Amino acid sequence: MPRTEKQIKDGLTLVDAINEALAQEMERDSRVVCLGEDVGLNGGVFRVTEGLQKRFGPDRVIDSPLSESGIMGTSIGLAMAGMRPVPEIQFEGFMGPAYDQLVNHAARFRNRTRGSLTVPLTVRVPWGGGIHAPEFHSDSPEAIYIHNPGMKVVCASTPTDAKGLLLSAIRDPDPVIFFEPKRVYRSYREQVPEEEYTIPLGKAKVLAEGTDVTMITWGANVFQCLEAIDQLPEDLSVELIDLRTLNPLDWDTVCASAEKTGRVVIVQEAAKTCSLASEIMATIMERCFLNLKAPVQRVCGFDTIMPYAKLELDYLPSPKIIVEATEQVAAY
Repeated sequence: MPRTEKQIKDGLTLVDAINEALAQEMERDSRVVCLGEDVGLNGGVFRVTEGLQKRFGPDRVIDSPLSESGIMGTSIGLAMAGMRPVPEIQFEGFMGPAYDQLVNHAARFRNRTRGSLTVPLTVRVPWGGGIHAPEFHSDSPEAIYIHNPGMKVVCASTPTDAKGLLLSAIRDPDPVIFFEPKRVYRSYREQVPEEEYTIPLGKAKVLAEGTDVTMITWGANVFQCLEAIDQLPEDLSVELIDLRTLNPLDWDTVCASAEKTGRVVIVQEAAKTCSLASEIMATIMERCFLNLKAPVQRVCGFDTIMPYAKLELDYLPSPKIIVEATEQVAAY
């Protein structure tokens, strides 16, 4: 579909970029199918798949029953049969019923069959808080899936990255969970190349180069970190890393930056205990200990269930808290 005048003038949102990536890949590869609750006629709960069923038909953009386990099981079967399914789980909190299919089957078939069968599916999942949604609609469960071998996990923060990473995910021979930070679905626009392009999975992006402190994050927190950097003293040089792919993680970029600055702050929405931030912190301590000038700091959600709308923003990392953590590390 041609871009609208607004998209041409102001750029694409995250929703626009994902929709365009899906359309381009479905046009290029007839094996690609989308399926999930309301993804067809309704265009998805966030309208990410809007217009795709009209363009490609109900056999390729499939409205499924209300069954996450069924969506995932069907997608695994399609992938094993040579298709490239892109199932959508409406919200990250609804992945529980699909966990068995995803972790015990999709992630294990390559190993179980000694490489004779792979499961090339890309699970699209709206992720994270910040939109005042009800319970089960604002979680950050990435650590659960990173912990299970056999799956790649991606979390794009910008429209340009989302398009390139999604195309790479769909073309990957193994299952990929593609987390989409719903907090920035429509809050940020940028000029995105109209042609097809891919961004390699497993490569982080250095958004700002610095020499004093390394700041590591992913998803919507990229924008809270950028806001925090603007509030820090001008003479404090911060290097900001957007991981983009959470598994496999780009340890070379992370460790090179940690060794350069000697001071690290990790920012995530998820609760602190047994989190990805904990793993990053441990790995930096293992690999970069002699270069560190201060203990690694984590700015995380609390070890409690995401609260309802009134307290939601108090749970999520704010620029104010990120600034405090960064100044503490810098002053150590």
